[in-house]
Amino acid sequence: MTADYFAAEDLAQETFLSAYEHFRNFDGSNPKAWLCRIATNKCIDYMSHSGRKSIPTEDIWLESSMEAGDMSESPENICMEQETKEMLLMNCRRLKKPYDEIAKAYYYDEMDVKEIAGSRGMKVKTVQTQIYRARSMLRKIYRKENSA
Repeated sequence: MTADYFAAEDLAQETFLSAYEHFRNFDGSNPKAWLCRIATNKCIDYMSHSGRKSIPTEDIWLESSMEAGDMSESPENICMEQETKEMLLMNCRRLKKPYDEIAKAYYYDEMDVKEIAGSRGMKVKTVQTQIYRARSMLRKIYRKENSA
């Protein structure tokens, strides 16, 4: 349902944790349906809140301007785009190794997972895991900046 391998792993873990916490309330009939319902609800909650969890990147700006039909390169838009990229690069550099390099390659340099893995001699799964963890660290940084 999420189309995100790592989010699905997290949601599966949350599903079983929730089932464990609420096992006292379970009436014993059809445990498979009960677990599926919990998992479905976790996915629905994730999908409804996933828009707020995304990290702002250049792609989001491009998509929104394409939808609005505004493809003009105004000085303000160019400046904002450069500022967003600089902020992203600065925040990537704040991460600890190896996440700083992976985040920069993936988010700033816009390399795909296979390119990163090939250039660094790493397994694709390892790169995916490091991107997932870097994304989580970047979210915390952006949340701190937005709440301050």
